[in-house]
Amino acid sequence: MSSTFANYAPVDPPTTTPIKSNKVAYFYDSDVGNYAYNAGHPMKPHRIRMAHSLIMNYGLYKHLEIYRAKPASKYEMTQFHTDEYVDFLQKVTPDNMESYAREQGKYNVGDDCPVFDGLFEFCGISAGGSMEGAARLNRGKCETAVNWAGGLHHAKKSEASGFCYINDIVLGILELLRFHPRVLYIDIDVHHGDGVEEAFYTTDRVMTVSFHKYGEYFPGTGELRDIGVGNGKHYAVNFPLRDGIDDSSYKGVFEPTISWVMEFYKPSAVVLQCGGDSLSGDRLGCFNLSMRGHANCVNFVKKFGLPTLILGGGGYTMRNVARTWAYETGRLVGMELGTELPFTDYYEYYSPDFELDVRPSNMDNANTTEYLERIKHEVLGNLRQTLQHAPSVQMQDVPRHTMGMNETGDEEEDRLDDEEADRDVNKDRRYTQRLWDKKTVAEGELSESEDEEMAESIGVRKQPGQKRRRGIMDHVNPYAPADDSGANTPNDDARSLNGDREVGGDVQMDGASDVRPEAERESGARSGLLVGADGDGGEESEAGADVNPEQDMDIDTEPAALLPGSGASALGSETAPSAVASQPQSQPRALSSGFAGVVESVARAKDEGVREREDEDVKAEASAEIMGGREGGPAA
Repeated sequence: MSSTFANYAPVDPPTTTPIKSNKVAYFYDSDVGNYAYNAGHPMKPHRIRMAHSLIMNYGLYKHLEIYRAKPASKYEMTQFHTDEYVDFLQKVTPDNMESYAREQGKYNVGDDCPVFDGLFEFCGISAGGSMEGAARLNRGKCETAVNWAGGLHHAKKSEASGFCYINDIVLGILELLRFHPRVLYIDIDVHHGDGVEEAFYTTDRVMTVSFHKYGEYFPGTGELRDIGVGNGKHYAVNFPLRDGIDDSSYKGVFEPTISWVMEFYKPSAVVLQCGGDSLSGDRLGCFNLSMRGHANCVNFVKKFGLPTLILGGGGYTMRNVARTWAYETGRLVGMELGTELPFTDYYEYYSPDFELDVRPSNMDNANTTEYLERIKHEVLGNLRQTLQHAPSVQMQDVPRHTMGMNETGDEEEDRLDDEEADRDVNKDRRYTQRLWDKKTVAEGELSESEDEEMAESIGVRKQPGQKRRRGIMDHVNPYAPADDSGANTPNDDARSLNGDREVGGDVQMDGASDVRPEAERESGARSGLLVGADGDGGEESEAGADVNPEQDMDIDTEPAALLPGSGASALGSETAPSAVASQPQSQPRALSSGFAGVVESVARAKDEGVREREDEDVKAEASAEIMGGREGGPAA
């Protein structure tokens, strides 16, 4: 186990070989972004919604099993927190908070941890995702569980702290301890994970490892000599750091420390808190990690192949937190996300570069090599005091369900699985919502259109400039005649038999001379496409007609695929298929004449529209003349 930094690159080099992915359960509740701390407060749950939007629009949902966990109940929260404290959180609101002034002081609810609308529901969402993620790991339903709404590591047994009210991490670890003899907790938030350390300070069933800023910094705990007490002595590991630590230095202390912990402690499950305030440029942070330097920790922990619960945490520059958590989700499923951000509902947040990257700044690194080497030496000495063997734990059968009322156990899971397999319900749907959420696909397994409807419903946006999915008329046959008069095709024969004739480049039926202009007007009013209509936001095409950019069309489609002289487009026109013949690119004049016919037809339609919009007196007079007399006169 080398103690030098020479063997550590800033981050793992990119690889072209596929990364082995495992079964990842992803927990997200769409309501989480609706909650907000007080105005101006740095903690913004909206960042979770931003991260989720990136995850969806990068297509990662195809490789995740997505779940909306049931919010943790009051009874589940009291597995760690006191009854009185949870009861207070459930009752207090902005409207009645003045009646709870004494309790607010007692439970540290105030400036950092304000009372806001939906406080208890927000806590339930955060804790529910972590507890259900741990439960699925216990049941072997997944190898990795992700809950970016969790990671609130400062909350104490009967006290709010550091923007945290309910400690979802402790609740998740308690769930894991029902099946696992030893659980390792790793914290890469810039702040010390004091709430989790305090909860397990006297036990060897959980080892807590925290890398954090120490010295005149919240919460003021996490000294190197804080190693636990009683049975938990040497099972609390603190790695105090100074301002400005960069990717190379962080990797040089994180990887050897975690390797030693794995060797000495031999955990059977891992909980990793990925607080984003250790990123460079964070509003409340003081570290200098890049997005890839932060994600390098996730990659390293993943390599041990243990059941792992991945949680969020701090992070107060929203665009950087969203970028990093989306990138780390991609790494968990074995995907390297592209640098260019996809279009999302929150695209403007990522200006001015609109890239998936958080770069380090030029701030000084106060963590010298000598300082970090000394801390590593002390940490290794403490770990060796565990006598180089994992503590023995006597395990016994545990009940299938937790204390809470909302747990879905194996029996319920099996019942739902059978229900889905039999398709006795939802027979009219190929996939139910539950199957869609659980479905993962291999690369290339689905076509672009198969999950289009579901993708739209979960917030996946159509990307600007992206080609629409292939249609039946997208292919242009280069051997087809330039226009309908070029050769005797079956269509030509049919027109001859039916007595059809061509007028102005359009096919008409005999005795129906007035039908085509109206059809053209209706088609133009519906689509506004390449017909010269005054549509909102239209752009001038090369043919001189307005194009509506909102139309679901591929702007890169060859012109020959659109209007070969029939006035019909490939999108939405109701003209006969024979009127939409192919138009080779080598015939621009024929194409132009086709456009001219369309423009002329629309001009006639416009003139008629102007006449129809004359004032009421003129129209009334014209109507009377047609009927055979003026108003009040005898009928003809």
